[in-house]
Amino acid sequence: MRVVVTRPRHSGERTMRRLTQMGHEPLLLPLAEPVHHVEEARRALLTTQGVVAVTSAEAFRVLAALGSDIEPHLGRPLFAVGKATAREAAELGFSNIAVSEGAGAELAALVSRHSAGRNAAPLLYLAGFPRAAGFEAGLAELHLPFLTVECYRMQDIIPDDVTLRRFFSDARADAVLLYSHETARRFFSLSFVGHYMELFAETRFLCLSEAVAGAVPETLQSHVDIADMPNEDRLLALLIRA
Repeated sequence: MRVVVTRPRHSGERTMRRLTQMGHEPLLLPLAEPVHHVEEARRALLTTQGVVAVTSAEAFRVLAALGSDIEPHLGRPLFAVGKATAREAAELGFSNIAVSEGAGAELAALVSRHSAGRNAAPLLYLAGFPRAAGFEAGLAELHLPFLTVECYRMQDIIPDDVTLRRFFSDARADAVLLYSHETARRFFSLSFVGHYMELFAETRFLCLSEAVAGAVPETLQSHVDIADMPNEDRLLALLIRA
């Protein structure tokens, strides 16, 4: 199958390798690129103590830029969403990692269970922008103190029409992988996509969650498949159905 991957280049290239191993023809279409705020992350770590939480592996690419300055913080308890994010944490050197298999709300519940009965310092959430609200909303609902520091920001990439024609017009795309609500919004706001919706008459839009699927236009909702768990393994499993 011809599968379009809409992730940023770093993570998208990893997904492309997986798809190739599965026998598919992957095409990388990054719709955003991260701008790292390394000094913001440095100050956040230096001025806080205790628990750290991360909902995207991109935060660890920011922390990696700290070099040896990250070493004093590697023993801090770290909460991460998903195995891929946890793997990036371990590769950087974090040793006390708790992993949630759900999304932000599930991570907040995990933090709450580990924090029961403790009078701890506010949790440091190293976040990106834009981001889903689930984790912070979950922490607030559970009355858990936290500090959010944006250590990276996603900047839009607008592909040129030549690339989009090659991906969707010269040959049909069998599936488009959508990992976030914001990515789906970017994709369907492209003028090329809006003008040539007929090109997607036989394309499946494979979404990481219901929230992601919510950004797909109503006219294409019948083309949507949603992973039963918000992780890449379950997303790629949808290719069998597609």
